[in-house]
Amino acid sequence: MPHRYPQEAVLRDGTRVLIRPFAANDVDALYDFFHRLPNDYKRFAWDLVDNRALIESWGRNIDYGKVFPLLALIGHDIIADATLHRLGGPLRLVGRIKWMLNPQYRGRGLGTTLVNLLIDVARERGLRHVNCMLISDLEADAVKTLENLGFKSFVQPGYGTDPDGNQHDMTKLILKLGS
Repeated sequence: MPHRYPQEAVLRDGTRVLIRPFAANDVDALYDFFHRLPNDYKRFAWDLVDNRALIESWGRNIDYGKVFPLLALIGHDIIADATLHRLGGPLRLVGRIKWMLNPQYRGRGLGTTLVNLLIDVARERGLRHVNCMLISDLEADAVKTLENLGFKSFVQPGYGTDPDGNQHDMTKLILKLGS
């Protein structure tokens, strides 16, 4: 892979972060990262990130060909987790991007940096598209960021449901990679 890890990134405010792939020995630190997130933030996660057994299974079943997970760290503390999921079947040339940032680091360019790195990985792997699904109202800043990166957005009213049973519009964002 042309991109070498670990690598350093500098956020808009000058904060330096180390970015590298998740490894089996990161289970404790990743669990701690998820556990420290505010409940009102992690309750909308795609996975039950408070379930330690789930995080342990990720550590046991690393397959960078199916899921390429990147961590952003300051010192030994994880401040973000971002993943590129390779889909299968007729969508085998499509990747799905997901990420969670420590809310303290939102608006500093960290999400953009991680998404751009995952887009580069998707291109290197010959994917034709990457996509993402976001909660339209709660993640409006992320929607705007991805649109600024060239993603096309499609809103589906009432498509998502929060843990309290309330419906939310969802925005699907798709980026075409190359021809």
